[in-house]
Amino acid sequence: MDVRRAAERYPGGDAAAGIESWHAFSFGPHYDPDNLRFGAVIACNEERLAPGAGFDEHPHSHTEIVTWVVEGELTHRDSTGHETRVRPGDVQRLSAAAGVRHVERNDGDAPLTFVQMWLAPLEPGGDPSYEIVHGIADSTPYAVPEAAAMLHVRRLTAGERTAVPDGAYVYVHVVRGEVRLDGEELGAGDAARITDAKELEAVGVTDAEVLVWEMGR
Repeated sequence: MDVRRAAERYPGGDAAAGIESWHAFSFGPHYDPDNLRFGAVIACNEERLAPGAGFDEHPHSHTEIVTWVVEGELTHRDSTGHETRVRPGDVQRLSAAAGVRHVERNDGDAPLTFVQMWLAPLEPGGDPSYEIVHGIADSTPYAVPEAAAMLHVRRLTAGERTAVPDGAYVYVHVVRGEVRLDGEELGAGDAARITDAKELEAVGVTDAEVLVWEMGR
């Protein structure tokens, strides 16, 4: 198990434009050949947008983009005609496939924080697609078959235990609160990269929200 702390993330964004970004993997102008991916995960970015701030229309391809809002409300528009508001508890996925363009903005009056995770698909190309699940229930797995991955959302109370799925690659990201995982305490923004995960469990040190990726490759 390789623990990466929130303080080790690479800063990015554009402060003058109200955009603050924190990257867990090699990203954009920050190139780290030893930190390109884990399993299918190639990016895990924490984005903070001030009211009125956002990312203008930009392209993506050959990427599964999964977004989880921590606080605030995200406005999403894409070139396939979708326009949605993403709120805490919603899972949004944009399959970029052979190519798609989208806009992400904070059109609300309050600050917006969201975690965006990019996964490499098994096969490049294809047609782009979009999906949103509003208010996903605790412990309900969300499958991304294009990347051979499964997302598990866990909301733990203090002292509550949850099994970590067995898998060739498991990526655990703490959204809020604190958890204990195999003797390590993880706080908000911390992550654990687990290879050949087997019979592990996480325990809420406080009330906590955790995103867990289970991957077969």
